Amino acid sequence: MNQTTNDGDDRDRLVRQDGLLVGIAGFSLLSGMHFSPYFDPAFILVKFLLAPAFFVSSPILLFYFTSLFIAVSCLILAGVPAAIYERATGRRNSDAVSLGIWLAGVIILALPAVTGF
Repeated sequence: MNQTTNDGDDRDRLVRQDGLLVGIAGFSLLSGMHFSPYFDPAFILVKFLLAPAFFVSSPILLFYFTSLFIAVSCLILAGVPAAIYERATGRRNSDAVSLGIWLAGVIILALPAVTGF
């Protein structure tokens, strides 16, 4: 009986974390879209610095890799405050609080893309 209750609590925690992770991924992808103000500077960076190194010359691939580059950069940069929080509090695993900090960071970075600045 006790084991069943613990399993139910664990599942609820995992479902909450899954929702936060989906939000983190969604806003990160949103910040990498072509209407983001980060897109044009990142496109120049990808076109002149990264594309020749990987022999990418197709314009479609350049747009795809630029979008991917921005999304991953946003994901990494937004994770820094959450990692600092986890380190400062001595946590070993991510919980809802650290994932919430990560989500807040991604939302802040995605705001210019959402609002059209």
